[in-house]
Amino acid sequence: MADNKKLVFENAQLKKAKNELDVKIEVLTKRVHDLQVEVENYKNTLAKIPPELVDKKFRPDLQARSLRFKMATVLFINIHGFKEIAVNKDSREMIDQLDQILLRFDEIAKKHKLQKIRTLGDSYMCAGGVPVKNITNPIDVVLASMEMTAYLKSMREEMEEGHVFWDIKMGIHTGQVTATVRGKKKISYDLTGEAVNIATRMAASSDSGEIIVSDMTHVLIQGYFVCRLKGTIPARYQGNLELYHAKRIKPAYSENRKIGLYPNKIFHTRYLLRQFTDLQEIILDKLTKELPSFLYYHDVRHTIDVVNQAELIAIGEGLDDESILLLKTAALFHDVGHVIGYDNHEYFGTEIAREVLPKYKYDEEQLDIICDIIMATQMPPDPKTLLQKVICDSDLDYLGRRDFIGVSDTLYRELKEQNKIGTLNDWNKLQVKFLEVHSFYTDTSKKLREVNKKSQISRIKELIVED
Repeated sequence: MADNKKLVFENAQLKKAKNELDVKIEVLTKRVHDLQVEVENYKNTLAKIPPELVDKKFRPDLQARSLRFKMATVLFINIHGFKEIAVNKDSREMIDQLDQILLRFDEIAKKHKLQKIRTLGDSYMCAGGVPVKNITNPIDVVLASMEMTAYLKSMREEMEEGHVFWDIKMGIHTGQVTATVRGKKKISYDLTGEAVNIATRMAASSDSGEIIVSDMTHVLIQGYFVCRLKGTIPARYQGNLELYHAKRIKPAYSENRKIGLYPNKIFHTRYLLRQFTDLQEIILDKLTKELPSFLYYHDVRHTIDVVNQAELIAIGEGLDDESILLLKTAALFHDVGHVIGYDNHEYFGTEIAREVLPKYKYDEEQLDIICDIIMATQMPPDPKTLLQKVICDSDLDYLGRRDFIGVSDTLYRELKEQNKIGTLNDWNKLQVKFLEVHSFYTDTSKKLREVNKKSQISRIKELIVED
């Protein structure tokens, strides 16, 4: 009996000691999170102090520069559950769970081209349109937030009943921000501005699990998502700001109409059409900087002209949105190969397209069609599909326009500078031969340009001097 009592006493003492250690671990874990918050706050404060007033040993981390973005979308997440750590016996498990959640949030943010800003204790912030400006950032942020909430929901469903779980509240706002960039090898960002403040306040006023967007963001995403007016909050200099609950992707654009979480092909096409503005800006900038100076015809203006004509002809032919997207993209890349070489520039253009377009969410099937469209512009043209016929008519649209002579003169200068053509008289004879055998492929171009093209032949013949 005495031995049994001794064992019971020792077990009770060990259990008591274990409980005391668990409490200490929980308290220390909470302190670590608090210290992380303090460290970030100190860094933010030190960053505002002139470098010459800061001790040299701290300067490498504080070399900062500021960038301003006119349209960024901030996602601010309030994480609830820290108050449970000190009293919950599974607190260590909760911390591990939080680390897993934050790691997944980082992956989702990266997938949707968002920049993680910081994780401070009970908050998480990321932003779209930073540091690379893009027009789709409001859509990207909402898609990411929906994926995050779906992930949390799936985790919660896997938990045993009665287990404490983390809750989140989300606020999303689109507006101007200032980004402070630090570091050289490992770059970090901090955001300030009204957009951050509003997103933070929105998250605080939302209900658990809701995705709340401001009216600024709502205007930019309402074509893609189902949103419901939730209420208003006061905003400095803006009066009352309307808040919307972003519930799901619209049924017509959703892979699963009931769930509304994953975009379908229609959504994807509309997204790429919207994104085309960013892509066009980048490629036109590349052409402006890298095209050889002797390209008087195949210059940036020609690419813009072909993009515009491809869209107009495609609309005239009654083509759908995806066909228009593929045509405009092919038109944008059809002459970019000139930055590599003049001859075979169509092939070089397809190589650049295959390198660039996957970064803009074009799939393999779309890439193949785009590259085939580009190759159809090789001389002499021999288009097989309607899309290829549209690009060929777009590329040579000037043949039936009033500015034909002026445009053709730039092509002559380009060829002459490369010793690919003789005299202007030789050039005019060559043009007459080409125009007499050429015909537009699409009904739209035939109606718009064929009559004018015939008149060009008479104009050029008048310029020819017979030997």
